[in-house]
Amino acid sequence: MAEPLKNLYTQELIRSLSESLITEYPKFDSSGFIQFVFNEDWKNKALKQRMYHISEALFGFLPSDYLAAVSILKQVSHHFDGFQHMFFPGFVELYGLDHYDISIDALEYFTSNSSSEFAVRPFILKYKGKMMTQMERWAESNNHHVRRLASEGCRPRLPWAMALPCFKQDPTPIIPILERLKDDASDYVRRSVANNINDISKDNPGTVIELVDRWKGKSIKMDWVVKHGCRTLLKQADPSILTLFGFLKPDHVTLFDFSVQKSVVLGERLAFSFILRSPGKRLGKLRIEYGIDLLRKNSTHSRKLFKLSEFETDNSEKRLSRSHHFRDVSTRNYYPGIHRLAIVINGVEFGCQEFELFV
Repeated sequence: MAEPLKNLYTQELIRSLSESLITEYPKFDSSGFIQFVFNEDWKNKALKQRMYHISEALFGFLPSDYLAAVSILKQVSHHFDGFQHMFFPGFVELYGLDHYDISIDALEYFTSNSSSEFAVRPFILKYKGKMMTQMERWAESNNHHVRRLASEGCRPRLPWAMALPCFKQDPTPIIPILERLKDDASDYVRRSVANNINDISKDNPGTVIELVDRWKGKSIKMDWVVKHGCRTLLKQADPSILTLFGFLKPDHVTLFDFSVQKSVVLGERLAFSFILRSPGKRLGKLRIEYGIDLLRKNSTHSRKLFKLSEFETDNSEKRLSRSHHFRDVSTRNYYPGIHRLAIVINGVEFGCQEFELFV
């Protein structure tokens, strides 16, 4: 199993941070700071809890004057690069909400070496109109990290972050930012735009369908953005989205020789295969997914869809075979018993077979 991300906050990192702080602020109590960070509850803290705990420690050992503290952190932060250093913008999030101008300048500065995507959200909630104007300015920045912040920071459903209910209800203020960044030169920025669109689609699918209708076919980059941004709607087999992307109702397709391995042990792979046929005509453009109906603790099943393949062919027959890895991960509980695997073509289920999972 992969090393937990929270373990990125090592003693070496905190010691390095302390040494850099002493250089800029000789009164900094390095030993006291390190002891505060690695307190008796440190081992029990999750990733974000550790991040904010370090921000809180900085507040306790830096000058009480907010501007002075932020100035020191800005001088220090350029020595640290990576998302684990989000305790710099985290400091602004926790203690700078009433210092708008200083804080916005700091968030722009910090985002280049970590990311201010979490920290900017309380400011959006408190200063919505003012902040969205600022986000539009950031969308024009020469720095791709800052441009990404303009999109990522206002995602309605950013993972691990506080939601923005106002944009779940009405995403209209986000659209000018996405319009500006939809064909951005940076893949890093375009990926954020696609993720923002996917967030919007969960509460306002009609808004996304309108965007797709306007953007699709304008450039290769934009086509990727709208396709990735519509992944949830495609999984949900939204008829309008399927039609916009050319996935027609697969009445001409028949499923043959569908075979699923009868049992699998947690940690191993489940093999399955099938043949698609379209007697007398081409298969055409197909989006193939498979759904795993996972057995839950209460003996019901919950389906999770996985994309298997997407293609367009003039052939009338195609054989596909895959395997699904039942990885033992901390984010999902597996229960022994009968599960199911279904084949879904252009949003339509074509076949379903049972298999047994041993845990």
